[in-house]
Amino acid sequence: MDVADYIGYVTYEGDRFANAAEKGDLDVAIPACEGWDMRELVRHLGLIHLWAAGNVAFPQNDWFDATDLPGLAHYWPDLGGDWPADADLVAWYRKTLANLIRVLESAPADVECFSFLPAPTPLTMWARRQASEIAIHRYDAEIARGVSGDFEVEFATDMLDEVLAGFAPRPRTLELEDNRTIHVHAEDSGEHWHLTLGPEAITTSRTDAHADLTLAGSASDLYLLLWNRTADSTVSTTGDTDLMNLWRGNFRVQWS
Repeated sequence: MDVADYIGYVTYEGDRFANAAEKGDLDVAIPACEGWDMRELVRHLGLIHLWAAGNVAFPQNDWFDATDLPGLAHYWPDLGGDWPADADLVAWYRKTLANLIRVLESAPADVECFSFLPAPTPLTMWARRQASEIAIHRYDAEIARGVSGDFEVEFATDMLDEVLAGFAPRPRTLELEDNRTIHVHAEDSGEHWHLTLGPEAITTSRTDAHADLTLAGSASDLYLLLWNRTADSTVSTTGDTDLMNLWRGNFRVQWS
């Protein structure tokens, strides 16, 4: 997908997230985010939007060094500073979303700014990353409200690729003696990934390879499984299922 497509999903998923957040008590627990309630989830996503928008709107060569709300007040004086009261929190979130959309839409296609995942351009990376960030937390918010919602095939396939070809190969050490390979097959979109896990490196290929574990299912179910949101029962698993325990213990993205 291109930047405009990603921005469309940022808008769509962000609106769904806000709708779920405002339909009930902010004290409701978020099962996938241990120790968080809806209040924390809304704060987190709004903060991420301001931080991501800052990386694009105020380009620099390194990580945008403002990762808390007071630190972001310098860049977004109307949205940073102190946390809004509960009654105003979702409205504040909607403003951070609108600010993010404005920044992404107005940024030059060739804007040079910091990015941290492979993509054709930094702007593409930020639009894609925010689309996925919102989507997975929209799912979290809806589940907390008792609503089950999946993802469109094209979008889920693209977001699945971000997990497998973007996040998974980032440097990490695994307790393995030799290489093990996971084959991921999105049956509804016909896409395949082969993720080779090694003691010192992780690589992702789209070509055929021997697999120690094969995961097959819809792109949406696989996306949720590999973001550690659902049990294996939604996806067919063939081979060494212990590799899923390795995945769950090592492949998580946490804001710090």
